[in-house]
Amino acid sequence: MTTLLIQRSNMPRRTQTDPWLRRTALIFALFSLMLHNTLTFAVPMQNDPNGFEGIPWGATFSETDTFMKIEDTGRSQTYELKTGTPSLGPVKVDSIRFVTSEGQFARVTVRYQGKATHDQILAYLQSLFGSLDRTPGQIASGPVKFFSWTGFETDVNLRYETGTDRGIIFFESQELRRKITEGNSSTVF
Repeated sequence: MTTLLIQRSNMPRRTQTDPWLRRTALIFALFSLMLHNTLTFAVPMQNDPNGFEGIPWGATFSETDTFMKIEDTGRSQTYELKTGTPSLGPVKVDSIRFVTSEGQFARVTVRYQGKATHDQILAYLQSLFGSLDRTPGQIASGPVKFFSWTGFETDVNLRYETGTDRGIIFFESQELRRKITEGNSSTVF
């Protein structure tokens, strides 16, 4: 009779991660990200306004009868309308802020609340800049939705939170956006 001698090592076994397991984890992470955020690709802008409501990007801004300065950080200044309820086209909004970079008009930030307001704003922006791509698979539902239009001079980015029914829109000069973000820490977003 032959006896087999088996020795066990007390050394810990080295585990290797299976490439299939890594790929599966990556796919799962991406899928869960898509469930939590709506991913929408930028739609090419049909009519780039090269500014906002008749004010061209790069225009010199200062306090006037129409605008009052509400913030001055040195390189950039923020203005609001002095009178009236702010509106984006025919839609009433909570606030509209105009931002300059080194005295040049560079960005507009619009904030609003409510699902009905969101639907009106989305319809208004699509009438100005073009329809969104609603092909199945391009837009997923989730608590945060993003909509974007990109032109040669202007970017329009809308972020809407379905849980709080709040939205924010950025109208930006592509060229001057770099000036606004220059000097910011890489950890600031």
